[in-house]
Amino acid sequence: MSSPPVEVRRDEEAKVTVSLGPVNREESWQRLGDEDFDLVVIGGGVVGVGTALDAATRGLRVALVEARDLASGTSSRSSKLFHGGLRYLEQLEFGLVREALRERELMLTTIAPHLVKPVSFLYPLTHRVWERPYTATGLLLYDTMGGARSVPGQKHLTRAGALRMVPALKRDALIGGIRYYDASADDARHTMMVARTAAHYGAVVRTSTQVVGFLREADRVTGVRVRDVEDGRETDVRASVVVNCTGVWTDELQHLAGSRGRFRVRASKGVHIVVPRDRIVSETGLILRTEKSVLFVIPWRSNHWIVGTTDTDWNLDLAHPAATKNDIDYILSHVNKVLATPLTHDDIEGVYAGLRPLLAGESEETSKLSREHAVARVAPGLVAIAGGKYTTYRVMAADAVDAAAADLPGRPRQSITDKVPLVGADGYHALVNQADQLAAKHGLHPYRVRHLLDRYGSLVHEVLAQADGKPELLKPIDSAPDYLKVEAVYAASHEGALHLEDVLARRTRISIEYPHRGVDCAKQVADLMGDVLSWSQETRAREVELYEARVKAERESQSEPSDESADARRSAAPEARSGLVDLSATA
Repeated sequence: MSSPPVEVRRDEEAKVTVSLGPVNREESWQRLGDEDFDLVVIGGGVVGVGTALDAATRGLRVALVEARDLASGTSSRSSKLFHGGLRYLEQLEFGLVREALRERELMLTTIAPHLVKPVSFLYPLTHRVWERPYTATGLLLYDTMGGARSVPGQKHLTRAGALRMVPALKRDALIGGIRYYDASADDARHTMMVARTAAHYGAVVRTSTQVVGFLREADRVTGVRVRDVEDGRETDVRASVVVNCTGVWTDELQHLAGSRGRFRVRASKGVHIVVPRDRIVSETGLILRTEKSVLFVIPWRSNHWIVGTTDTDWNLDLAHPAATKNDIDYILSHVNKVLATPLTHDDIEGVYAGLRPLLAGESEETSKLSREHAVARVAPGLVAIAGGKYTTYRVMAADAVDAAAADLPGRPRQSITDKVPLVGADGYHALVNQADQLAAKHGLHPYRVRHLLDRYGSLVHEVLAQADGKPELLKPIDSAPDYLKVEAVYAASHEGALHLEDVLARRTRISIEYPHRGVDCAKQVADLMGDVLSWSQETRAREVELYEARVKAERESQSEPSDESADARRSAAPEARSGLVDLSATA
């Protein structure tokens, strides 16, 4: 077969390395079976995609496979904060806090300024004499460890000053307050952008691609066998090292590999609720102490609050952790202790539950498990990493690749991801200054363009190009007007979305931002995706049916009192990816 013209080849390579669209998907399958890789990374959460990016930017040949969707597990269900972990100071985990604050600084200034934004919190003071100097000392440490380089430092407030900042608080709920800053981001979008950046630097990134076995030569792991869960195809992927970045599935994959592993991972369930911004009148977020941990009230976009989280052991379905009525009541009861106008169940727009992968001993309670990470060479050719927190994903990724070095043919270069901006970061600040002109060019309100810039950065041009000759795509999605129709199209054409839930739950956050949870716009979004992915009318109807079943199951689970009954309700909904194999039956 003759080679294509050079100009076409360059153009195609540019599309393949940046886009995760349908053409890239088929080419990636061929590459998985045909090429030999230095690393195969299992898991499309933030640690997995971060590991793929770290390895690719060191010049290694990398493939990443994910059984479901990018960020479909823990990495789309976090508190959506890039933070040092103020409460870890009390536990004297200074190294963890310093490391996290450095990562927050890098995200805000270099790596993802288009995605990660400063956010302020009020710490209400409730005890006289000792609490203000005690808390101020902790925040001073927070600031001097790196917390105040790209965000303002702490500000002390009287009770009157705190109430002016947060009129929603009961007057007797505080005697004063201290405002401090952290940072927040859409976790699912950030994870997907890390994956696209890895692809930009040459990594093969493929979702709906499940590891169903490990390849071995004697006692050495030499790759994995993968299954395309969309069509059932299987192929072997050869690699010098396999890196297990599967979070709460770590133990399951270690069993599949025939290895006991060097550490165990236990799942801790964290539940959050989303409420409208006007239900809590405040200029800032809140951090509240509970008997077990802390509760955050986090500004989310311009018109919502995220309130959470819980922290309970979870031993049921890892793919679809279920929030119970008791979880939701716990959050409401604690936040209502300080609110003048209590929140009710009717105020809730969305609920989500995620699982933290915590390093576990044999008998530790969930609240005492480590948030630090561990990495181990489980067997020749097999590395596992688990634990940690979203904020420090880049450090975890570098450690994983360092651990893999023992099985690589040459000595890999040092990690450089602290200097590698994510796709969309380059030129972002200039585009913010040009938002009015960009809006006028496309007939959009400047607010819309700023919304797009904070989701796509300088990739906004690619997004808007999808609407060339189709001005109707620049109209809002029906029943979800915060998003434009073109965003659903772009999710399918460039961001690897293969199913309706990928768009409604992760590429956008419609599933938690609207009381209908995406049901009212499901058909329209399925049609927009279907035009890109060549879905038949039957497939479109099936996608809507599957999504509606998911929402119904989630709603029903959230009325159940126990984890067991909630899990039974949630698990009743069919999988969008029907070709997934139950590995627990084969492990």
